[in-house]
Amino acid sequence: MKKGTIKQMLVITDGGSNSGQDPVAMAALAREQGITVNVIGVMEENLIDEQGMKEIEGIAASGGGVSQLVYTQQLAQTVQMVTRQAMTQTLQGVVNQELQQILGSKLQMEDLPPEKRGEIMEVVDELGETVDLEILILVDMSASMKNKLPTVKESLLDLAMSLNARMGSNLFSIFLFPGKKKDVEKLMDWSPRLESLSSIFPKLTAGGITPTGPAIQEATHYFERRRSLRSMLTHHEQNIEESGM
Repeated sequence: MKKGTIKQMLVITDGGSNSGQDPVAMAALAREQGITVNVIGVMEENLIDEQGMKEIEGIAASGGGVSQLVYTQQLAQTVQMVTRQAMTQTLQGVVNQELQQILGSKLQMEDLPPEKRGEIMEVVDELGETVDLEILILVDMSASMKNKLPTVKESLLDLAMSLNARMGSNLFSIFLFPGKKKDVEKLMDWSPRLESLSSIFPKLTAGGITPTGPAIQEATHYFERRRSLRSMLTHHEQNIEESGM
């Protein structure tokens, strides 16, 4: 099986969106581009309201990802769990497609005998340790997130440490919504490391609206721009090779 790159979006928020495009529709468009959209709803003492819960579940379902509601103190382990779970889910989908191509039927992994299923899950686990991973993290910066930002920072640092223990390469990027001047603002470009968050996060200020839909849309465009740039560079390298240089 050819090793590819898994693309994930991770939305960390504590409530429903209230500005811009429908985030559920934007998550569906992201999924069409091969990007899985996961959502973590962060709670303190007060539960997220019903509308917010429906939106969180709807974004993840539409984006082919995982959703989870969590209290602030459990955020670190939940970020890791959701990321890993979504990776396994994506890889299982790829394996199912491969099985259908090989067997020429609608056979799913669940239809196989237990021993065969176990062998395939071993392959999925191995791929999970070697596959390349790109994660674009969207952090809700609305006023109600202010006291949760230190925990978000620590959770993302723990996530990077956990994933960097794998053999596969990792790239992380972070966007904020809302930003200081726009609905969505890039905090960090693609990088294999997140250590710079320790100095950046304490300077951030929370406040304003919750434009979740525009954030997912902008993140999707950011993935597309990276893919276009990568294709252009690959084409350029092929031209150099063909010219004999």
